[in-house]
Amino acid sequence: MRRASHTTARARGRGRALASVAALGIVLVGCAADADATAGGTPAPTSSDAARPTGSAPTPTPDGTLLVADFGSDTVTFVDPRRGAVGSVEVGTAPYGLAVGADGRAWVATAEGVAVVDTRTRTRLALVPYETETGPVETGEYRGGGMGIALSPDGRRVYVGVNVPGGNGTLEVIDTASREVTATVPVGRRPFDVDVARDGSEVYATDHDSFDVTVVRADTLAPRRIEVAPYGTEGGLGSWLKPHYAVVRPSDGRLLLPFEGERLVVVDPRTGRSEIEPMTADTHQHGATITPDGRLFVVGTGPIDPDEDEGPSLTVRAPDGTERVYPLEGPHEDVAVSEDGRTAYVTGGFTRDGYWDGITVIDLPSGETERLAAGERPLGIAVL
Repeated sequence: MRRASHTTARARGRGRALASVAALGIVLVGCAADADATAGGTPAPTSSDAARPTGSAPTPTPDGTLLVADFGSDTVTFVDPRRGAVGSVEVGTAPYGLAVGADGRAWVATAEGVAVVDTRTRTRLALVPYETETGPVETGEYRGGGMGIALSPDGRRVYVGVNVPGGNGTLEVIDTASREVTATVPVGRRPFDVDVARDGSEVYATDHDSFDVTVVRADTLAPRRIEVAPYGTEGGLGSWLKPHYAVVRPSDGRLLLPFEGERLVVVDPRTGRSEIEPMTADTHQHGATITPDGRLFVVGTGPIDPDEDEGPSLTVRAPDGTERVYPLEGPHEDVAVSEDGRTAYVTGGFTRDGYWDGITVIDLPSGETERLAAGERPLGIAVL
């Protein structure tokens, strides 16, 4: 597992922070077309609810529907967790992470800009272009553009980590009412993930290729970097042993960053100090999320060295550090959890070789799994 090699990408810009409808101040669905004409971003209402007669209203999206970012088809797909895909919306090239607010608006980080999707009517309302110059719009795991993405707790701002191929990235701040970029902040290389403190006071960009987390004050936008490299930085850009995703622990606001199914780095973002706790899955790890009761979910993508490491898995780690590891068939990337905490949904669109076009549904009490078709190379995921 120590061998340096070609590393991977993806983002989960998970919708951990729920937006407030009053704070957003966005117009009602019936006025969406007028809003796009005046509120910034490029309007492009599209939907693939093909069975709907022309001119009729779409069927409202039920609570509990899954929304996934289809990195391979430039769409987001709506997935019934019992039946599979039920519709999709074009959002922009190579969508990575997504975040969903309480008003039903999803913010999707693509190579071209941040798409705004009304999940209730399954339409794209706007595409907010980046201020950062990222080069030609491309696909592939090293493409430029948005990666991690998150909403502020009050719903007034979206924070998106923008990758600049060959250099350091930026954190762009979007005003959700005007749908315009209001600020850019320098961060590290390839900001895989973005998270926000529970009180909204800080934003955290996990910088994959620079072995660090950039902490950004929400009021002043002043950044500072914290190195997170429990294996060291040997190997540089070719190393596997870099941070991918972080979560904010509800109990104390510390950042949890899993590495290789062996080490969990616990970072105090205010002091920059870190502690390391052991993990048990022994596999290369990517996507992570945490539930309000403090259970940490971490996706294992598979071995670096097949002779030494274990296969793909999902680790569920209790607040006391005990872990249950669920074996998975094939590589996966990101994870979301049902509202009742009994089911995990793990996307199959791993950014390296071996991805597949679906979601594994895991019944957590029994460990039973089921596969659902879901778009093309699904990465980011949220439960609506």
